[in-house]
Amino acid sequence: MNSSIKTLDEIVEIRKNLKQQNKKVVFTNGVFDILHAGHVDYLTKAKEKGDVLIIALNSDSSVRKIKGELRPIVPQHERAFIIASLKPVDYVLLFDEETPYEVIKKIVPDVLVKGADWAIENIVGRDIVEANGGSVETIQFVNNQSTTNIVQIVLERFNK
Repeated sequence: MNSSIKTLDEIVEIRKNLKQQNKKVVFTNGVFDILHAGHVDYLTKAKEKGDVLIIALNSDSSVRKIKGELRPIVPQHERAFIIASLKPVDYVLLFDEETPYEVIKKIVPDVLVKGADWAIENIVGRDIVEANGGSVETIQFVNNQSTTNIVQIVLERFNK
């Protein structure tokens, strides 16, 4: 397993140390099911907003709650390994809830990032981050890629 994949308790300890070193911690979350260029672009831009990028990855059970029984396509241990192996990503943790609210509450990142498809006032954890002097930012997607779109293309091409 990749040494960048941690438990929440380990991330909380790492966060304490990073705070003492005055490192700016950036946090985002997501499913990251079938990795595509849009994901890599998003994570690269997120990392530019601070010193350390922490990704909370929805567990398989969490994904099923959000996306339905047919998802995820790629199991959580593989998704975690892939995301943790990307250059901009420093740490990955899995979470089982539908939202990362409790994770954000424990980590209290300096910068909370989501895609620009989210209105800032609807971003989960915004209250915690802003109350602690942090910022909440969105990143514009550069293309229309998504796992859903990729699955649709595969179905169209192979159902002929």
